[in-house]
Order: sequence, then C-alpha cells, then structure tokens
Amino acid sequence: MAKQSPAKIKKLRGEAMRAAAARKAARAVSASTHSEVDLDAYAGVDGPWRELGLAAPARRALIDEGYYKLSDLRKVSLDAIKDLHGMGPNAIRILTTAMKKADLSFRK
Repeated sequence: MAKQSPAKIKKLRGEAMRAAAARKAARAVSASTHSEVDLDAYAGVDGPWRELGLAAPARRALIDEGYYKLSDLRKVSLDAIKDLHGMGPNAIRILTTAMKKADLSFRK
C-alpha cells in the first residue's frame, strides 16, 4: 500500500476529529442508548496504532481523545492514558515499549 500524502492524512485526521466530537456529543445527549460504532471512521486514521498491534478498543480510545500517532502521547501523562476506557494492561505495555523505542516519554 502506498504511503498517503500529508494533505490526505491531515484531511482524514480532521474528519476523524469531527466524527469523534459528534460521537461525544451524541453520547452526552443519549447516555443510556447504545449505538453502533462507525468502524469506517477509524479505519483511515488508526494505521500507526494498528502497526503497534493495539487492540481495537485501545485504538478507538486514543483516536477519540485526539491521539493519532505516538508522538501525540508526549502531551499526556501515563495515568491519563490508563484512565481511558478501552486501555488495558496489554495496551499500556505496548505503548510504553513503543515510546521507549522511539526515545519519547509521557508527560510527568
């Protein structure tokens, strides 16, 4: 598969952010109603997380919070990542290992 252009990545990221904001607003309005997850909205932007081997709930949690690549995690503490719904011990282990390999660290 060919590498996407920066403009295409930026466009997909914007679409995913708008979709995430709409999902959050819908959840706030209707907290008791469960809706189907639009997996196509995530497919275009979860490539970096998929390459690390993260499970789908962890990938969706990161994308919903606006973290699209490993370097975005420098902005947040490890405790905040652990608090995300969908982040289990395996996902945390994968993320910390990948951060160390990339010589990055979480915010203190």
